[in-house]
Amino acid sequence: MMTQRDRLVVAVAAACFLVIFIIEEFTPAHVVGAYGYVLPILLIATLRRRALMVAAVLICILATYSGLVRPAKPGRFQAAVVNRSVVAGVLLMVGYLGMTWEERKAREAEARAALARETEKLLKANQQLIEAKDRLNRSERLAAVGQLVASVAHEVGTPLHSIAWHVQALAEEPSLTPEMRKRIAVIDEQLTRVVRIIQDLLSSTRPRQPDPHWISVAQVVMPATVLMEPAFHAKGVSLAVEIPEALPLLWADDEKMHQVLVNLLDNALAATPTGGLVKIAAEVREATQDEFERWRPTTHALSLAAVIITVRDTGCGMPEADAQRAFEPFFTTKAEGKGTGLGLFLSRETVIAHGGDLSLATEVGRGTTVMITLPGLPADSEAVAIRKEQEVVGHDFGS
Repeated sequence: MMTQRDRLVVAVAAACFLVIFIIEEFTPAHVVGAYGYVLPILLIATLRRRALMVAAVLICILATYSGLVRPAKPGRFQAAVVNRSVVAGVLLMVGYLGMTWEERKAREAEARAALARETEKLLKANQQLIEAKDRLNRSERLAAVGQLVASVAHEVGTPLHSIAWHVQALAEEPSLTPEMRKRIAVIDEQLTRVVRIIQDLLSSTRPRQPDPHWISVAQVVMPATVLMEPAFHAKGVSLAVEIPEALPLLWADDEKMHQVLVNLLDNALAATPTGGLVKIAAEVREATQDEFERWRPTTHALSLAAVIITVRDTGCGMPEADAQRAFEPFFTTKAEGKGTGLGLFLSRETVIAHGGDLSLATEVGRGTTVMITLPGLPADSEAVAIRKEQEVVGHDFGS
């Protein structure tokens, strides 16, 4: 199939041929003009079509010999045959060399393209090898930490049960004030949670998968803030909670999301200096088509929204290089002995297991914002059977 460029080249070559042929008609004795047929032959050679090249050479040779049919002076016919045979030989040589040159250039171009393709394949294979090596290293490290965690969990279980028994004994003391009973209730609740986590670790090599259900945002957020409030107060960092009214219900495992939020608040507290602020807020937006298709099979809801929970601090922030590695296992910017580097990694894995997403935005000297996106059930959805009232709005803990 000839392209527009090919047709243009053929048209120019044909025009050159006609001009030279006409010149030959008017000056048949001057064989020099026949050498002009070299030009259309070279033009046709650029098309790199062997059949078209053979046809062009034959036509030019026939046109060269056509001058012999015209009358010539006596004794000049033999000379004209010799001269035009020389021209035909030149045309044959030019056609052969031109076609060979163009074919060689075509082969070189094809070889360069093939080399580029192979280079690209090698680069992709190398990238896949690097990624596979990283996954293998990550798996080995996670396997090692899994064995360590299982061992630690087994050893910690017994003293935890003893602590829980003493806490229950304290709770029965008649001299306790209401504030003290509140604190003991929080301790007892968290001890129960730790025991349950340890049981999950010991019962399987893999953590318990989330068991999400529709729950209010306040029921997910407030237990974590109540637990972390004394630590914020002790450091002199303000903890603010802003949960608007009438938010959609959240598709979440409150136990798993509690672990995520406690970890994020702990990271924010560690990064924020005294007098700083950590704010946990929630908002809602329309679910994208991709989110709707991803969430609907598990939530069985006819209408879905995206609920975004943000934990924003006014701390030191992270450089871009650290932010890109923030979700890698065992990567931490904390001082040695202050963190394992698994918190953000496990938090993100937990949120992804819910079908959601966890991301962060950070700037050195301006702080860090971590965003959790999870499925939400709009208030006007037909799938809502019972709407839980949300009583906590904009609660603020002082430093």
